[in-house]
Amino acid sequence: MIKIQIPATSANLGAGFDSLGLAVNLYNYVTIGLSDHLDISTSDHSVVPTDESNLIYISAKYLFEECGKPLEGLHIIQENHIPMTRGLGSSSACIIAGLYGANILLGNPFNTNELVNIATEIEGHPDNTTPALLGGIVTAAYDQKQVYWTKQEIYRHLDFFAIVPDFELSTTMARKVLPDTVSHMDARYNLSRAALFSASLLQGKYENIRVAVNDKLHQPYRMSLIQYAHEIFDKTYQLGAYGTYISGAGPTIMSIVNTENRAFETDIKDYLNELGLTHWNIYRLAIDNLGTRVVS
Repeated sequence: MIKIQIPATSANLGAGFDSLGLAVNLYNYVTIGLSDHLDISTSDHSVVPTDESNLIYISAKYLFEECGKPLEGLHIIQENHIPMTRGLGSSSACIIAGLYGANILLGNPFNTNELVNIATEIEGHPDNTTPALLGGIVTAAYDQKQVYWTKQEIYRHLDFFAIVPDFELSTTMARKVLPDTVSHMDARYNLSRAALFSASLLQGKYENIRVAVNDKLHQPYRMSLIQYAHEIFDKTYQLGAYGTYISGAGPTIMSIVNTENRAFETDIKDYLNELGLTHWNIYRLAIDNLGTRVVS
């Protein structure tokens, strides 16, 4: 049995729709080993599929099939800390856990690039699975079943505040509200801001982030799915956030804040309470630069 730590991820980062993502220090843990039957449980009392529909098992089985190896069963124990269906990469964490664990059990026949490609085949886009595996901030493009990616490690004084609503929002539902086509002007708008984001974060030009997280491809349409989203965005900037965006498909709202802004967490929590959103959670996070790894 091996124990794997998989980070949560925040995708899109505003304008980088389906291409930008980063890993943060909120983790799921999966203990996995070979067995003669399928045995899936949780150590934290969370409810997960315990049959062959479990995404960790599906991903592990996929890798075994890629190697032409039979898989009689697996013993899987999940410890879930990443909120499910909230835009923080809970599904991607399961995919990476299954692939990473299966690769070790098979004797590591696949290299990192191959695992990145296989994870994207399963997920459909690389913006969550790739940073979950690699850590850091990842820029990725998916072309002809090949992911072309770069990773940046960020060691700067930044907090990422995940403002997590008390309701789920599936990626399928969040994609249904998007238009089938966009204007050339909107596409150009997003390209410039997506390019600006990671470079500004890497170089410490934080004054650019507020512009860099602006988007016209998905956030304007998804805001209507998140109660008080506009008001919360405005409040985060009043409280000194460098930038705020919808994490992944939502409904989580992510704010990038200087670590010296110690009042931000208390003040935004007070504001949520004023709005009656007393069951929303706030996570103070930092970038995880290591990605998925085996832990003791």
